[in-house]
Amino acid sequence: MPPAHTGAPVSTGASPSSSLDPSPEGREPGRPGYRRMSLALFAAGLATFALLYSTQALLPAISDGFGVTAGQASWTVSAATGALALFVLPLSALSERFGRTRMMTWSIVVAVGVALLIPLAPNLEWLIALRAVQGAAIAGIPASAMAYLAEEVKPKALVGAIGLFVAGNSIGGMSGRIVTGWAAQLGGWRAGLGAVALMSLACAAAFLVLLPRARFFRPASLNPRAVGRTVRGHLRDPLLLRLYGIGALFMTVFGAVYTVIGYRLVAEPFSLGQGVVGSIFLIYLVGTVSSAAAGRLVARTGRRGALYLAVTTTALGLLLSLAESLAAVLAGLVLITAGFFAGHAVASAAVSRTAKTGRAQASALYQSAYYLGSSAGGTLGALAYHGAGWAATVGLALLAVLGVVAITLYGSHAARAERAPEARRRMPSRAMVAR
Repeated sequence: MPPAHTGAPVSTGASPSSSLDPSPEGREPGRPGYRRMSLALFAAGLATFALLYSTQALLPAISDGFGVTAGQASWTVSAATGALALFVLPLSALSERFGRTRMMTWSIVVAVGVALLIPLAPNLEWLIALRAVQGAAIAGIPASAMAYLAEEVKPKALVGAIGLFVAGNSIGGMSGRIVTGWAAQLGGWRAGLGAVALMSLACAAAFLVLLPRARFFRPASLNPRAVGRTVRGHLRDPLLLRLYGIGALFMTVFGAVYTVIGYRLVAEPFSLGQGVVGSIFLIYLVGTVSSAAAGRLVARTGRRGALYLAVTTTALGLLLSLAESLAAVLAGLVLITAGFFAGHAVASAAVSRTAKTGRAQASALYQSAYYLGSSAGGTLGALAYHGAGWAATVGLALLAVLGVVAITLYGSHAARAERAPEARRRMPSRAMVAR
């Protein structure tokens, strides 16, 4: 993957402060407000993933409750992630005008409000519709959060700060599934969804109390043409396009695996209960560690080296999960989770550093690709499992992993091609050397 894009900035109609690098006076570890900011966004990330994937661990119970297939039940996940992918760009544009903190606040309040209604859904169609509304509401959080961090945090601390936000995602995904699993075992899937709604309500309260006001954001006029120019500029940037593809493919793997794994573990030869299946998501703690360590990994191996390590770890985990041993399956999930969260943290941080203007739109496009990958992975993974079992789901995920490898290899080739002309210009001519 080549170095960060250094071409001419694309006009967005935004104020200068929203298009330049973070202020040298930005927050960093040890400075006032950094801890509160980190905890607030950690809480927001926790609520985001807990709500977004609240039905995922409950899919076998939802299938039984409504008498539907795995593919039909998987739409309760795909509807939320698909709506998020569609709404994240327009909501990020609104955040350029009305502010990152205001957008995140309204998003989390509406998402939690819908969460309190979801357990009352009378049928699968209503459940899918409410989940789509919830996904659209959640869309205001991820891109706004990353743009907020890019503006408020010093460049050297940005990867670490985004890693902590992603760590909140991993803990939210883990705790949400554990809470829903055990609550569902005690009182059914509706009780599980009610429990995660209450947990997210507590996270939202913490976010609202802790989040510091933005110091470097300056509102831009809401100019659709300027936003369109910004988006077109990002979509013409080869590095950003590769990063969007990497995010989508990583999430295809993750969506396929974690949408289907519950069905595999409640079936023979494992026959685990719903609560135990929910507890499997304790493995997300591995993602918390790997995403938070992404900054150190990039410093040691470079961006491409970190991505190669992430895809290798993910592929090994997929192959290991094919075994009929519960221990091997769990070990495979550990590797898949570690590889995914490391790769996601590296790619998302690279987007924030690459975009010199319109960071909210750049992050929004990444989130759109990322959650479209989740929707595709969840639905296709469930269809593959329904048609040919776990091996078919793993095959789909391995194809996505190969896609990440191909994009990263192409990026390496492009970087060498870009450096070659400059190296030739700097090389002294033979005549000069002869003198």
